[in-house]
Amino acid sequence: MRIAMVSEHASPLAALGDVDAGGQNVHVGELSAALARLGHDVTVYTRRTDPVSADRIEHDRGYAVVHVPAGPPRSIPKDELYPYMGEFGQRLAESWQVDPPDMAHAHFWMSGLASVLAGRIVDVPVAQTYHALGTVKRRFQRKADTSPAERIGIERMIGRHAVQVIATCTDELRELVRMGVRRDRISVIPCGVDVAEFHPDGPAAPRSAPHRLLAVGRLVPRKGYDLAIKALPGLPDTELVIAGGPPAGDLGADDEARRLVALADRLGVADRLRLLGQVARADMPALFRSADAVVCTPWYEPFGIVPVEAMACGVPVVVTPVGGLTDTVVDGVTGLHVPADPKRLCRALRELLASPCRRGSLGAAGRDRTRSSYTWHRVATETAGAYERLLPEHLVSVVDTRLSGEAT
Repeated sequence: MRIAMVSEHASPLAALGDVDAGGQNVHVGELSAALARLGHDVTVYTRRTDPVSADRIEHDRGYAVVHVPAGPPRSIPKDELYPYMGEFGQRLAESWQVDPPDMAHAHFWMSGLASVLAGRIVDVPVAQTYHALGTVKRRFQRKADTSPAERIGIERMIGRHAVQVIATCTDELRELVRMGVRRDRISVIPCGVDVAEFHPDGPAAPRSAPHRLLAVGRLVPRKGYDLAIKALPGLPDTELVIAGGPPAGDLGADDEARRLVALADRLGVADRLRLLGQVARADMPALFRSADAVVCTPWYEPFGIVPVEAMACGVPVVVTPVGGLTDTVVDGVTGLHVPADPKRLCRALRELLASPCRRGSLGAAGRDRTRSSYTWHRVATETAGAYERLLPEHLVSVVDTRLSGEAT
């Protein structure tokens, strides 16, 4: 099957940790690679952000990345990209008229808008993964939400016109139904983890305290790192390491980094807070293994790939029970659900840090859960199955014939 993976702001080639580079980049890259391993022809379309990169790059993991000119060829915050989506969609249509894919899979609402526009011109069916919903973002961020005013209406439109919406968790499914998306058009397929890369066996990064808590992700307020910092005064001999954000040398100019450091200073725990900034993905398994527990305390989280990667490394996770975290982390089995309250978080972490046996039990169960439910092979197989159920019967026959020929 020829699959067009559309991800307007989240390129699988981008360095992770920046404000607009995180779980979606990982999802698109890993899903594309896993689909390619299944024998599919996958091309990722992403907006050009510099004037020098090649138009098309063949990735060594089996898929291609095409840089689509839409707007100025420079990095632009994703919430400012909406005016360029008409051009992005037109460029997609021009490319697909020459080499039409069997299926387009759009990631994020702006990719969905461009893909639906292009799909109407070229008659390409579109599957949609939102990764985050404007209704949820508006509910939690209120006036701090920087999304374009048109976002929620466009997300509803995409939900009506996409042949399939692939939600990443059951909480998102419920939200989509409330938005008016037909239930029979929604499949729930989670994000995945590379269990060959993330596993318990291997070196652990050095640490500078008897106990280590680890938080990972972009440095944005909704990740809720301040909750973990507020719990730290009640956790002696414990350091909190936060990985993510700009490179370490640029943290001093980052507003969220400064806010978190100031909070730690007021609470008298600045000496036990370590901000690492951007960490290479290859270094993440060792960093996970160095932690006694991984703490994920966001206001909301569409899926949350960090807890799954931590569980794959055999590390227990403590999460606020929101969004996708309620699916991936089984309370009391692979980790703990703790409400967004610093005192209750502190108490739960103190008990967990005092019990190596409990940590080992949760970590082992988490590792088993990722291997049974969250491998990229399983995610890609389920995703390909969703594509094939949506294609016209005659096209499925063509695709099956093509794949059979390639296999021989």
